[in-house]
Amino acid sequence: MGGFCGVISEQDCVSDLFFGTDYHSHLGTHRGGMAVFGKAGFQRAIHNIQNAPFRSKFESDVGRFAGNVGIGVISDTDPQPLVMCSRLGTFAIVTVGLVSNIEELKDELFRTKSAQLQYSTTSGMVGPTEVVSALIATQDSFVEGVKYVQEKVKGSCSLLLVTDDGRLFAARDRYGRTPIVLGRKDGATIALMESCALANLGYAHLRDLGPGEMVEMEPDGVTTVVKPQEKMAICSFLWVYYGFPASSYEGRNVEMARYRCGSALAKRDADTAVDAACGIPDSGISHALGYAHEKAIKYCRPFVKYTPTWARSFMPPDQRQREHVASMKLIPIPGLIKDRRLVFCDDSIVRGTQLGKQADRLYGEGCRETHVRIACPPLLYPCRFINFSRSKSVYDLITRRYIRGHEGEGADIAKYIDPDGAPYKGMVEYIREKLNLTSLKFQTVDDLVAAIGLPKDRLCTYCWTGEDPSMPASCAHGCAGCPHKCP
Repeated sequence: MGGFCGVISEQDCVSDLFFGTDYHSHLGTHRGGMAVFGKAGFQRAIHNIQNAPFRSKFESDVGRFAGNVGIGVISDTDPQPLVMCSRLGTFAIVTVGLVSNIEELKDELFRTKSAQLQYSTTSGMVGPTEVVSALIATQDSFVEGVKYVQEKVKGSCSLLLVTDDGRLFAARDRYGRTPIVLGRKDGATIALMESCALANLGYAHLRDLGPGEMVEMEPDGVTTVVKPQEKMAICSFLWVYYGFPASSYEGRNVEMARYRCGSALAKRDADTAVDAACGIPDSGISHALGYAHEKAIKYCRPFVKYTPTWARSFMPPDQRQREHVASMKLIPIPGLIKDRRLVFCDDSIVRGTQLGKQADRLYGEGCRETHVRIACPPLLYPCRFINFSRSKSVYDLITRRYIRGHEGEGADIAKYIDPDGAPYKGMVEYIREKLNLTSLKFQTVDDLVAAIGLPKDRLCTYCWTGEDPSMPASCAHGCAGCPHKCP
């Protein structure tokens, strides 16, 4: 997914920028970057962070950077920040999101407007941040340029932008799918995606940007230059998995939402007798604690995560490498497994390969029963809005492989959404059997929405329901007139 941080200060901003960006490392995959503007103009560094953390790669850059305004990013797409030369002036920019119509936008720029921006790519490709920069430069001001981007981009695009006269802008994507949080302290203002960074950097929470809102930031506050729109579709998966436990979005804390998720799973699980509740590290731990508290049973850790050297398993681009990292980072504790009936909470099932292998390891250690409870509904639709996963095909999803095998191509996916329906139950039983689990249950959409605590029409639940607040009412899985062309 990616994350970013921007700081403008009366004093040097580099330390706050460095640590503020580092607090987004859990969102990252490929690269990290920082750009600072000061008396020497723009200074920039980009490093590969696949095999080493952001902090270790940028410690030497911090010593040579100086300036009172800067932006940093953990990027899972193109190398960022970019420093671009345009008719609006030179500017630095970072983006987070998913530009799903990037080829269409590139064709338009190359055909009609490419001469208005000169740039070079460091990645051997024209990436989304470069396309967004080119779109901005076609307009008469940075504000009009960002408004134009939000009109043209399908998917989502949140961004931070620093001009060559030291101005800092923050803009949240049109439907607010990713958060931007503002913080203040004496002489400095910060914009970032993970609010957990604020307290340790000495900032007080100011407010969240609204969907589509753009602000100009100054050391003593912010000024709205594009008003927020009413309709919002923030990603529900932030609370299930991506978000850091100490962060809050739209006033809803991640850890507390996960506790409520686990509690809801337990309330619907009265007939399952187990010896202890366990979480698949890391995000599953919070769900499992909520489950254990609700059922008044023990919580234990039969798997511990070895974090010093193993990267997050979704980072490597190769699926076999991801599976290898996933298996290496979890270490079993046989004394908490042998002859026990265990219920494991996890955030989601995508392909199912990792969970199946962990179940086999549990049985190999003598586990009597392995029950799995998933904190979100079955994933039926690949995300089209925030670069949620690396799936190259809809059939990377274990649910869609089952549906294709059961019904062939062109099946009605909507009938697999109802947890009380026979198609849904058949799909879940297939997954349970495929992964060799004693039992398997998923969270319901209604319970997940209640756990988050926002109205359903403010949340994106597309990957589970095929529905989204940004879609026309006529979509309803039939997609009549729907611009998203749901699979």
